[in-house]
Amino acid sequence: MEAAIVRYHKWVNDLGQVTGTADEVLTKMVALLNEYRNYIDVDLVFDSPNDFLYRQKGQLKLDNSVIEEFLPHLVGNAIVLPELTPIGTALGPTSSFSAAYFNSSLDALRPGGGLAVKTKNQDFAIAKPLFLRSSHYPDFKDAATQATFISYVAAECKTNLDKTMFQEACATAHDTKSSVAGARYYLLCEWLDMSPQSTAPTDIDEIIILRKAKRLNSNVRSHYSSSDKRQKLRGEYYGFLQKNPFRVEMFKRFIEHIRELIKNEQPVETSVLQVGYF
Repeated sequence: MEAAIVRYHKWVNDLGQVTGTADEVLTKMVALLNEYRNYIDVDLVFDSPNDFLYRQKGQLKLDNSVIEEFLPHLVGNAIVLPELTPIGTALGPTSSFSAAYFNSSLDALRPGGGLAVKTKNQDFAIAKPLFLRSSHYPDFKDAATQATFISYVAAECKTNLDKTMFQEACATAHDTKSSVAGARYYLLCEWLDMSPQSTAPTDIDEIIILRKAKRLNSNVRSHYSSSDKRQKLRGEYYGFLQKNPFRVEMFKRFIEHIRELIKNEQPVETSVLQVGYF
């Protein structure tokens, strides 16, 4: 694990040193992601002589947090998405605004009506700080103040997307868009572990399968339960990862969604009359 921490810091440093055109930077950063993730999946976890890391990797956040860690470096890169730089947003995992309510009554008065804010943790968000203040007086005497974030782009990051996770994401997307009218919600997964379902009747804007592949079947994964079996099947597992890397075009699609949102300006009457629609 100490060696993995050293490797992690090298990965972060390498991501910050990438240069070139927007497409070149995106391609190189995804290549670094594949290299680092293969190290975590194979060299650290799969090759471990102890079964603890393989069996508990989800709880230990060894592999399922890598995409959350990668996205701020990718989206925040001034070459990949220069349109985002002047906006001054917060990038990364964020606890963002979900709802506001007043925790008070006539027999239990509180400053500002007891303003309280309900938040939702997002795996990745493009957000802006938000400060709320309420008072029973026009000069805001005895005010209640709350600080939070508004997420305008929220993304749930999953290693394997199954039906239960899909249903949970539908509920989260609904809550997110109910509280912020202009928000966008995306579900990013590495492997598909369910039959595809339409997102049209949901509040999810799009599900993006980052590896464009299905998860290994459970009968195959069961063979990896012990160190001895993993050593014998290492070539098979490594070959599966090499055949199904993170795809550049999938991250590019996510970047394009964000770019289109930034360009989505408020309609102006003169331009609307020119094009004839809005």
